[in-house]
Amino acid sequence: MGATGELISGNDFKRMVIGAYNTFLHEHEYINSLNVFPVPDGDTGTNMLLTLGAVAKALKEAPDTAIGPVTKRAADSAIMGARGNSGVILAQIFRGIARGLAGKEQATSSAIGKAFQYGILYAYRAVSRPVEGTILTVAKGIAKGTRRAVREDLSFADILLEAVRAGEEELAKTPELLPVLKSAGVVDAGGKGLIVFLAGCLEGLDGTYAGPEANFDASLTLSNAATEFNTVHPYCTEFIIKPCSVAVAEVRQHLDKMGDSLVVGEGDNMLKIHIHSAHPGAVLELAVTWGTLHDIKIDNMADQHRHVIASSPAKQALTVISVAPGEGLGKMMRELGAGIVIAGGQTMNPPVEDFMDAIHSGKAEQYILLPNNKNIILTCEQVKKLVGDKVEVLPTTNVPQGLAALMVFAPDQSMQGNIVRMNDRLASVHAAAVTIAVRDSLVDNRKVAAGRYIGTIGNKVIADSTNLTTILVDTVAAIMIPDSEIISLYYGAKLQEQDAEALKGKLAEVYPNHTIEAYYGGQPYYQFIISVE
Repeated sequence: MGATGELISGNDFKRMVIGAYNTFLHEHEYINSLNVFPVPDGDTGTNMLLTLGAVAKALKEAPDTAIGPVTKRAADSAIMGARGNSGVILAQIFRGIARGLAGKEQATSSAIGKAFQYGILYAYRAVSRPVEGTILTVAKGIAKGTRRAVREDLSFADILLEAVRAGEEELAKTPELLPVLKSAGVVDAGGKGLIVFLAGCLEGLDGTYAGPEANFDASLTLSNAATEFNTVHPYCTEFIIKPCSVAVAEVRQHLDKMGDSLVVGEGDNMLKIHIHSAHPGAVLELAVTWGTLHDIKIDNMADQHRHVIASSPAKQALTVISVAPGEGLGKMMRELGAGIVIAGGQTMNPPVEDFMDAIHSGKAEQYILLPNNKNIILTCEQVKKLVGDKVEVLPTTNVPQGLAALMVFAPDQSMQGNIVRMNDRLASVHAAAVTIAVRDSLVDNRKVAAGRYIGTIGNKVIADSTNLTTILVDTVAAIMIPDSEIISLYYGAKLQEQDAEALKGKLAEVYPNHTIEAYYGGQPYYQFIISVE
């Protein structure tokens, strides 16, 4: 059918996104199963589901019907709710769509098709080193397919059909482009997720989805440990002044006296304000004398705070926000100088919003982010894009790197000086981990059966066994270096202290000249996180 006269509204877009979320509810576990590496953090599907859930919930509650504002709300929600690398990439697709449909009441199928292409471009640009055979390869194929469909003036439903067809064609090629996929006999998980997203959009648009309605009150996330949040400025107030009759400098001068965590963003004849204050009404009464107020949002941070934040009565010049996968590790990070610790790690990648909330707590003027997990680095980089020079990301890929960096953190020195010193410290860390294989797999020509203990270094399985002592000894041997002196074992929540001490003793028999230390890490899925220095 031709697209002549077809117009897509904001309500159509809402149906598409909610349809995509419903589809993901049924498909995310299968997408998770496509992850090649057999460790418990193969959560591509879950990360995309949770990111999409943040968007779907925001749109379901949105009063807007114009497609421009609806897609803008979707993009904002996706960016704040993005989890893991796959979630950040999906959020960039929403961002590109919103950019392509900005200011529109409705959109032709051609316009929205082009906007989806724009979204794919944003996704590709989000990754500094794109790898062929991944979600980005599938995204490129989808962009080409939609470009052909748009030129042929098809209906938007037909454009989505062509996008899915083109994506599946590219997805089938991913094992040939990435040997690790071919070895495991699977296609790329992120690429499959992108196709599920588009297929779900089509079901939502056509109204063909027959499953149960999504329950947005049911949480799929692991709750972060909650603490009491106490501040003299408990109300987070955000609004836009458009048009604004007052210069930015004057706005800052007035608002600086009324609270903290002030951010003033300047746009085309508009200002976007973010401030923490004790009296939001007074802030708004002053602001209304400067122009018309829009998108007013006031939140009580005591109700929303979900982080484990070390208390400090005074605002610091510089602090560290560090991600910890367990209670014990979080405690160690705070003792080493981390001002804010966010719960997260394997299978529980924190969203962008968690970092933004932590920054908006107003604890410091500048922040260094330690992701401590390769799948959280892109999330942290997204935070830096939102916040700017106030934030720097030290791309720590594991917990021992994060702990080593904290050991040389000096809060009274400059952020850049700390970044250089902390980054230099990472090279001295040799880290590994012990967990249980969650699926049968073939990685780097090593067959691993589900249920066996495995030793891992980065993305490599270097040992497997049915015996925990054996796997611990073999894994430590794999990262042992000349002149090393200390072996640190951070044991997980499923191990008792006496068991960890017994295993430490077994390791001491093998390395009698080393200092071996065992600490409670509390991580839920890894028996041990290990470092050798």
